[in-house]
Amino acid sequence: MEELWDTVIIGAGPTGLSCGIEAQRAGLRFLILEKGALVDSIRRFPTNMVFFSTAENLELGGIPFPTTHPRPTRVEALQYYRRVAEYFRLPIRLYTPVVSVERDGGLFSVRTAHGETLCGRTVIVATGYFDQPNPLEVPGEELPHVTHYYVEPYGYVYTRVAVIGGRNSAVETALDLYRHGATVFLIHRRAWIGESVKYWLKPDIENRIRREEIRAYFQTVVEAIEPKRLWLRNLVTEQRFALEVDFVIAHTGYRPNAPFLESMGIELQRPSLVPVYNPETFETSVPGLYVAGSVVCGCETWNVFIENGRAHAVPIIADIQRQHVPNR
Repeated sequence: MEELWDTVIIGAGPTGLSCGIEAQRAGLRFLILEKGALVDSIRRFPTNMVFFSTAENLELGGIPFPTTHPRPTRVEALQYYRRVAEYFRLPIRLYTPVVSVERDGGLFSVRTAHGETLCGRTVIVATGYFDQPNPLEVPGEELPHVTHYYVEPYGYVYTRVAVIGGRNSAVETALDLYRHGATVFLIHRRAWIGESVKYWLKPDIENRIRREEIRAYFQTVVEAIEPKRLWLRNLVTEQRFALEVDFVIAHTGYRPNAPFLESMGIELQRPSLVPVYNPETFETSVPGLYVAGSVVCGCETWNVFIENGRAHAVPIIADIQRQHVPNR
């Protein structure tokens, strides 16, 4: 065993960083573990993505978020969160996946993929959900031309691309591909584009669809994927038909890593996968084990964002001080 930490924070996204800042201000001994890069989910966003929120709603620790745009870009966010981590000198171990968390004699043993075991009085799980896409659960989903993530348009120039979904990610992807020379098909199981789509994107995508610059298939689902063909079914007419495509980008949403959470003893509600926790302190039914950020919303990913997830840090650290590190 290494030294005893007051809390071990799993995840170095904005919420994990916020928890680290509050732990530092409280004088706690803490460590942040991250299986990927710093704010890895944001790093994996589309290259040209623009946030819906304004900069002040993404700030951490009272550090101003400078931006040259009305709404910050992905690149600006990556630079900002790096500067925040450096300003507070947060102890972060990147590319350190956690493989298990076990409560042992009132303390936690946190084991990493590197073979080390860390000992903590408490653990804060701020792992988010972005690396767990909802599967289509259709034949052919595992084929190499199918992905649940979109980065940039240049690999799709002059190709036929099916974009599955009707919310912000799908709309942004479809518009970006269209403007970079791809033939785009938008497939959505609902009757029209989602009302929550960013206000500057909604009229744009609607106009592209009406002009048939983007071909949309509403009330339609995917039944099978082949190397150059997509089999679709209309939910109204029950008609089954094929669509010739080169690539499939499935924006089907995301969910938390349920087996990982349950392996720690966290109880998840079904089918939402929302963890059982105290809404005032974010402590789960396992004493000393907390959830923070978007992981608390399970599959209901529209409920927690950076803006409100960052606020979880204050009550969590206050409760750790009150219950688990009373003399610190």
